[in-house]
Amino acid sequence: MHDEKILTVGIDLGTSTTQLVISELTIQNFASTFTVPRISISDKKILYQSEILFTPLLNQTEIDGERIRDFVEEQYKKSHTHKEEIQMGAVIITGESARKKNANNVLEALSSFAGDFVVATAGPDLESIIAGKGAGTHLLSKEHAGVLVNIDVGGGTSNLAAFRTGEVVGTACFDVGGRLIRLHPKTKVVEYISPKVKEMIERKGFSIREGKVTTVAELQKISDELTKILENSIGLGTRSEFYEIFITNHVLSSTEDIQGITFSGGVASCMLEKEENDVLRYGDIGVLLARSILNSAICREKTILPSQETIRATVVGAGSHTTEVSGSTIAYKEKVLPIKNLPIVKMSEEDEQVSEEGFAKLISEKIQWQVFEDELPNVALAIKGVSNPSFNEIQQYARSIVKGMKEILKKEYPMIVMVEHDMAKALGHSLFSLLPSNYPFVCIDSVKVENGDYIDIGNPIAGGQVLPVIVKTLFFC
Repeated sequence: MHDEKILTVGIDLGTSTTQLVISELTIQNFASTFTVPRISISDKKILYQSEILFTPLLNQTEIDGERIRDFVEEQYKKSHTHKEEIQMGAVIITGESARKKNANNVLEALSSFAGDFVVATAGPDLESIIAGKGAGTHLLSKEHAGVLVNIDVGGGTSNLAAFRTGEVVGTACFDVGGRLIRLHPKTKVVEYISPKVKEMIERKGFSIREGKVTTVAELQKISDELTKILENSIGLGTRSEFYEIFITNHVLSSTEDIQGITFSGGVASCMLEKEENDVLRYGDIGVLLARSILNSAICREKTILPSQETIRATVVGAGSHTTEVSGSTIAYKEKVLPIKNLPIVKMSEEDEQVSEEGFAKLISEKIQWQVFEDELPNVALAIKGVSNPSFNEIQQYARSIVKGMKEILKKEYPMIVMVEHDMAKALGHSLFSLLPSNYPFVCIDSVKVENGDYIDIGNPIAGGQVLPVIVKTLFFC
């Protein structure tokens, strides 16, 4: 067994802020000399955290990619790191930044700063999951009864992720954030108001207008109205007249049994700051929104638990590779391989306890988490499965999977299924019988993955009995 140290970089391009973190990962091979390598990460250490940059824009629809690139180059110099030294990493673009028309071009430009990036445009659901993991809510939920919800309040959106015993059980997103109104911090002249807030202002008869001087009192009214929407998002308070308007994609499937709340995001960072007189120091309503939340029913009626991270929760670490090999029972069509950078959609144990139709519906709903701008990429479906399954159980799983992944089949993407228990060969045979003739698929077991991971599956080894799998985990340092 020997150790190897590698450098990774993570770049988070969000609605309000852009940041970079360089980490050192210690890689260990735990296999003996004459067995297939089994590599895992034994240690991680943050070497450098950048300053936090307000995400620069050319205009309301375009990111200033040149300034972002200059920022990244400057951070490399400050950290005394050459990009040739970086072996892997992640570039994640989230929130309003992901909706900018040149977002993909900016991502491609940034990916040149590392050798093997996981490059992802995170839609609202995936962003919710990433932020919840970054806040550590998934870990806290293993220690507490009921459901814990992380509310990541950023510049443009508030992303909710609900966890029970470490598993994601729901996501939601609302267009509530600290930079929906931007103004000059000294003159108090309003420079930008989001369209949805403009509608709120009109209906409430508030006097705030772009190009006009405003007051803290007027801005506080807006922040209080936005906070009512967040209260409603977890089932508290009287329904706001603006609740439906501010839904980004969908609400939590259930607000029952929510026992505790964690907060992350830039506004959560403001919630931890000592009160200062200059509440408009950031040129937005972030501090006022933080104050409204602290005085809300959320903090009065729910247990508030500490987050591991606030403003750095979404992604401040780098993507790293954990090499696994598939189990001894696998089924696949060889022409599918190799496969790279597939996002994981993992079903919880709770999901798998429902009826056949119910499980299919849940699979379909969770696959939709990966949709961005009406585009569905291919995904790898991960299930736990059962030990020593009966023939009927395998058939039920296969039928649920085929029904639940019907949108994947419509696009003629290869079907990729990963099972934790040792039942992939039998399940694969059942899937084969239900799929169209010669439809491409892979079904493997004994590889553990989580929501938010990405996988590569290589060509078969060991006489076709084993498939090498790279699990790329987004680290939340």
